[in-house]
Amino acid sequence: MPMTLKGSCRCGAVHFSVESHTPQPYQLCYCSICRKTAGGGGYAINLGGIAATLKVEGRDAIAVFRAEIDRGGHCEISTGERNFCRHCATALWLFDPTWPELIHPFASAIDSELPIPPERVHLMLGSKANWVVPDIGPNDQTFDAYPEESLEGWHKSRGLWVE
Repeated sequence: MPMTLKGSCRCGAVHFSVESHTPQPYQLCYCSICRKTAGGGGYAINLGGIAATLKVEGRDAIAVFRAEIDRGGHCEISTGERNFCRHCATALWLFDPTWPELIHPFASAIDSELPIPPERVHLMLGSKANWVVPDIGPNDQTFDAYPEESLEGWHKSRGLWVE
C-alpha cells in the first residue's frame, strides 16, 4: 500500500494529502527555479505522488506559478504548475500536465515522517548559485542537468518502492 504523505503550508490555510510509492526525499534540485521559489539550502526536494489521490483543504488559498525558462535567446513558459499558498508563499507541490498521473509535493511542505534516503542525487548542479556548497556523500550521484533515472526507477532499483 502506498505511503500517505500529509502536508500543509506555514500559515495553515492549506492542508493536503497524497499517496506515494516514492517517498524518499533523495533528489536535490539546484536549478534557479527550485532554488528561488522553494528556498532551502540552495535546492529543493520533490517527492512523487499519485495525482488521483490528492486531497486538498483550503484550495481557495492556492495560487499557481509557471516559470519562464530562458532557452538561449527566447523565453519559454514551463508546463510545470508550481502550487503555493497565496497567503504565506509556502511551496506545496508541482503538477505538470505532461504527466497527469503524477504530482510532486515539495518535501519541505510534508508534515509526515519521511524515510531517510540511503543516498542522494544532486541534479542541475550546472545551475547552482556560487554560494552553494553541496554536501555530497560517498554514495551520492551528481548531475549538471537531469539524470536519466526517474523517481520510480530510483526507488525500484534500490528496493524502496512502496507498494
